[in-house]
Amino acid sequence: MNPSTPWWNPTFHADRRPLLLARNRIQAAIRGWLAGEAFTEVDPAALAISPGNEAHLHGFATQAIGNDGLARPMYLHTSPEFAMKKLLAAGETRIHAFSHVWRNRERGPLHSPEFTMLEWYRVGEGYETLMADAVAFLRLAAGQAGASVLRFRDQTCDPFLEPERLSVAEAFDVHAGVDLLASIRADGSTDAGRLGAELDRIGLRRAEDDTWSDMLSRVLSEKVEPRLGQGRVTILDHYPAAEAALARKVPGDGRVAERFEVYACGVELANGFGELTDPEEQRRRFQAEMAEKARVYGESYPLDEDFLASLSIMPPAAGIAMGFDRVVMLATGAPRVDDVMWTPVP
Repeated sequence: MNPSTPWWNPTFHADRRPLLLARNRIQAAIRGWLAGEAFTEVDPAALAISPGNEAHLHGFATQAIGNDGLARPMYLHTSPEFAMKKLLAAGETRIHAFSHVWRNRERGPLHSPEFTMLEWYRVGEGYETLMADAVAFLRLAAGQAGASVLRFRDQTCDPFLEPERLSVAEAFDVHAGVDLLASIRADGSTDAGRLGAELDRIGLRRAEDDTWSDMLSRVLSEKVEPRLGQGRVTILDHYPAAEAALARKVPGDGRVAERFEVYACGVELANGFGELTDPEEQRRRFQAEMAEKARVYGESYPLDEDFLASLSIMPPAAGIAMGFDRVVMLATGAPRVDDVMWTPVP
């Protein structure tokens, strides 16, 4: 399939159609599995007050013009997370959504500015349950695609094997020879100097003005991620608290959080949390993220005050977001996410 050929070219479409039909089967199988687990499918609105409050997530901005003719800034969501957690506060207990989401500054074989996210939540259950859910969906995807392994380029991953589970600190030690926890204090704050010294020791390049988070990302992307999900699924668990986003800290260890990611063939497929329900702590995190966004990109996004208010009555829960197009891509062996989208973004 030639990427320069328009997707609507009949011959090109005929080549892609088996992948697209596999996508439909995979989606139907996952929906059926979720229904069997008493999940309710919901349909969150895409327009939001805030697209999300992580420094390196970039939203699409628009305006909503009211009957009075006045324009109000709005955004297309980067995730249905805020809306779905409000539903948990409202009383829902097991919900899922296949949502179109939008992220700016993202385009490539693994990225599209518009893509489909499968997100689901379990009230009153630990985040480890979501790990099992995610592996079940990868197995369903392979089965519906008629594949025995997941595939990306020359890499393969057998989703039917017991997954590997590593903490981020263990993965840094094993795959990069970096002592990550040496740069994290007991309260979760970080020491850029200590991590910088680790990068210098292993000969990994860095800039003088790199933050601790910049260096973490460099080790993760260059040394760790390419080695994850090789042969079997990897669950990368216990992210540093400084990278916790909307996850709660691990009880008894303020250095790390109940956050994990799922990898196959070196590709990140899902990001799950034991959800933070402390509105003041969440506000502090959002404010810090938006300060960093303003420093790096010269812009920031508003906070969703309704979301923060809803956290005060949201019950303990675990939630996860999975890149559905990537799952289909690996199950079918397609080289790009565009190849498994019915109508790829121009």
